Amino acid sequence: MNLLTMEHITKAYTDRVLLNDVAFSINENEKIGVIGINGMGKSTLLKVTAGIEPYDEGKISMGKQVKICYLPQTPEFEEGTTVLRAAIADNVNELNQWTIEADARSMLNQLGFYDYDEKVEHMSGGQKKRIALVNALLTPADILILDEPTNHLDNAMSEWLEEYLIGFRGAILMVTHDRYFLDRVATRIVEVDQGKLYSYPGNYSEFVKLKAERQDMALATERKRKSLLRTELEWLGRGARARSTKQKAHIDRIKAMQEIKDIQEEKRVVLDSVASRMGNKTIELENISKSYGNRKLISDYSYIFLKNDRIGIIGPNGCGKTTLLKIINGIVRPDSGTIEIGQTIRIGYFSQENEYMDASMKVIDYVKEVGEYVTTSDGKITASQMLERFLFDGAMQWSKIEKLSGGEKRRLYLMRVLMSAPNVLILDEPTNDLDIQTLTILEDYLDHFDGIIITVSHDRYFLDRIVNRIFSFEGDGKVRQFEGGYSDYLIRKELEGLDTEVSLKGHAAATEEQSTKGESSSKDTWKQRKPKLKFTYKEQREFETIDDDIAKLEEKLETLDAQIAANATNSVKLRELMDKKEEAGNELDEKMERWVYLNDLNEKIQNADITKE
Repeated sequence: MNLLTMEHITKAYTDRVLLNDVAFSINENEKIGVIGINGMGKSTLLKVTAGIEPYDEGKISMGKQVKICYLPQTPEFEEGTTVLRAAIADNVNELNQWTIEADARSMLNQLGFYDYDEKVEHMSGGQKKRIALVNALLTPADILILDEPTNHLDNAMSEWLEEYLIGFRGAILMVTHDRYFLDRVATRIVEVDQGKLYSYPGNYSEFVKLKAERQDMALATERKRKSLLRTELEWLGRGARARSTKQKAHIDRIKAMQEIKDIQEEKRVVLDSVASRMGNKTIELENISKSYGNRKLISDYSYIFLKNDRIGIIGPNGCGKTTLLKIINGIVRPDSGTIEIGQTIRIGYFSQENEYMDASMKVIDYVKEVGEYVTTSDGKITASQMLERFLFDGAMQWSKIEKLSGGEKRRLYLMRVLMSAPNVLILDEPTNDLDIQTLTILEDYLDHFDGIIITVSHDRYFLDRIVNRIFSFEGDGKVRQFEGGYSDYLIRKELEGLDTEVSLKGHAAATEEQSTKGESSSKDTWKQRKPKLKFTYKEQREFETIDDDIAKLEEKLETLDAQIAANATNSVKLRELMDKKEEAGNELDEKMERWVYLNDLNEKIQNADITKE
């Protein structure tokens, strides 16, 4: 059932056309993810759909009974409003007062709020966004419109919201850059690009595949058009005249072909800067502790950062992640402990709230504060040329920062950080407000960054893509270290949970047997019941061959990529190759998960053998 339909919608701001004669519809129970480069009109599409922004031309139709609820990117509340009142807002009445307050408290707890009487004006922007999210989820709606709902949510909160939205009985239209979130929740992806909308069925992974196919087919069509046009122009050049109606129609077709605009190459951010040389001494933390009142954030923590470390820091909101970054950067002093930083270390700090950006400055002046020229791998370029690489054209360079979108401000701020040629990048929630394309390019840049990367992020995809070590804040100032990315961390925690469950069950069984028989001590009974830790025959064989299996799959994917590039114009063959690539990719993912499990089990077997000796 169709809930809302847009026809020939156009929306422009001065000379920037964000929506150009677009058609769009929302059907019952659809979950639509909207993506695109920052500044292209994603939030505008949401506002127009919600009726918050007027449109210049076109028509929007929807049923009289259809209710829409809109979560803005930056919510505002009346002064003096408490957390609970802001969460339930206009949704409470005499009939539902008790149930809605109970639901609100439950959701607020999930999102880290426990003092329901605290005033909202005392809260950070991220906390306000989470309160507004609760209000949106509690509002009865047929269409739920969410602008960046995952911003300022930690990993556990994002997973909770995923489950809630998957079970939501209604349609959802959302802008988010969390690719794992889009993979789990979205049933359709809509891309906003150069004023047009492109719709793709399926989740984000399916979108990536289908977009590549669409672009390849469009380029193939463009090549055929140009080839045909050359042939026709040669015919025209041989002196053909419009002596007949047939010839005149032929010439008109040639003119029409000439008037077709060439396919515009997709604009992409170009991340490029030169890192400073790093000496032997990096950053050394020794016995760092930090508390605020009775809240112990960091307790007796030590770590020496290695060259090319890729560290991801995770934990609940308010646990001390940003505080640790600020201690490393010298913004906050620890209560005790020492920090030693090598003389050659140059830190680039990408903060969470853009608090070091003067919004009243012009874009070009903000960049020139760092320098008139920037050193890149290609040599020196001007500040203006660097801005163009970050998709800030001539007109935007002379506008004030306050007029930029949230994503454009983050992109500009990131550019300035990279311009200073750091060899240590400290990134506090770098994925907030950055579009997916810029995130992908940033990830490629970080792959080749010659230095240390320390990042706090709630973006699970980003953590899996970038980091090789996780620092997990586990409460009461304790910070634990895990090797690998975020998915590896989850597997480790799951194995620990299984170990704990086995231990508890074993202990309970031992206690029961002792009380029943009374013949042996609990210690003896535990020894009798504890299973021997070892590989099965099948696991042993798998452990011996899994590295070779993974290498073969990686080679297979490389071969398929080469075949895909060679068959870009053959849509039938291309689809077949893309399916094979997806199958091989899934098989590789399964093998990698199995590799983690087998190596973890092998490590436990080795430790058990050492303990026996």
